Amino acid sequence: MSDLTVAVVGATGAVGRVMRDTLSERSFPIGQLRLMASERSAGTVIETGYGPFEVEDLAKVDPAGIDIALFSAGADRSRQYGPKFAEAGAIVIDNSSAFRMDADVPLVVADVNSDAAFNHHGIIANPNCTTMVLMMAVGPLHRAAGLQGMVTTSYQSVSGTGNRAIAELRDQVEWFAKTPQALIDGGWEEPDHRVFTRPIGWNVLPFAGTEVEAGYTDEEMKLQNESRKILDIPELLVEPTCVRVPVLVGHGIAATLWFRDPLSPEEATKLIDDAPGVQVWSDRTATPLDSAGMDDVLVSRIRGTLGESGGINLWSVGDNLRKGAALNTIQIAELFL
Repeated sequence: MSDLTVAVVGATGAVGRVMRDTLSERSFPIGQLRLMASERSAGTVIETGYGPFEVEDLAKVDPAGIDIALFSAGADRSRQYGPKFAEAGAIVIDNSSAFRMDADVPLVVADVNSDAAFNHHGIIANPNCTTMVLMMAVGPLHRAAGLQGMVTTSYQSVSGTGNRAIAELRDQVEWFAKTPQALIDGGWEEPDHRVFTRPIGWNVLPFAGTEVEAGYTDEEMKLQNESRKILDIPELLVEPTCVRVPVLVGHGIAATLWFRDPLSPEEATKLIDDAPGVQVWSDRTATPLDSAGMDDVLVSRIRGTLGESGGINLWSVGDNLRKGAALNTIQIAELFL
């Protein structure tokens, strides 16, 4: 299989960088690697585990001969170019929101609903990074006890918004460091912000994404709609709140889960710990810093519900650039090896 031609589309972005690294870390069998991005990045030479490659202008690319195309270039470019790559014979694995809710496109979390990938018609969708981290914990429990509803609150790092958001957080931390007492007493001065509508440095934004309906954001609706599709529960009850926090990498989700068959914390712990790609940390609480650079999703604070018994409360955290995006994309590609 070493004659595969693999394209990374959006190769210069935050997720694209991790895709390049993850391919070589996992010794993905590549005969030819092609890196693609916008005209602005075209011509840049990038060193990879497969050698140096010049970035191609996506708008000028001929996709003929590409076997697998890993897309992380935003929904607009995915809609424009994904079908062209698929029509040329590539398996397109897309990390944007462009095709996730398309009935003809499987939405896949490797190790949760891997079999769905084989029902593709040229394009396979990668879920939102927050949904992905939660599904790694919920999937094993659903298979055993039948998930019926969940209340979820996410704590999402800025890297989920891209490189510009990472830079904005760093800049604002430096800005507020000049007048730290103002963060205690009030009277702080507004920093420059181009990505988030409110300051993210030393702050929490309880409104991740953009409003779409009834006061909910697109990030919150993704948690509902994508969970339903991945688990094949069209009527799953989901109450989501998505929060942006001043963390560079690592999304955390606090979830209360209700099942058809009651689960004890001990049963839930064993089911999750026995599942691939996820670890239970019982001796300490997993944090975003712990998850950074890790392939596995970390789960801790597994507890029974306080009100009606039989439900489970838990905390799940994962590197949103790895399992939440790049790694899962490549794991899907590995299914076809």
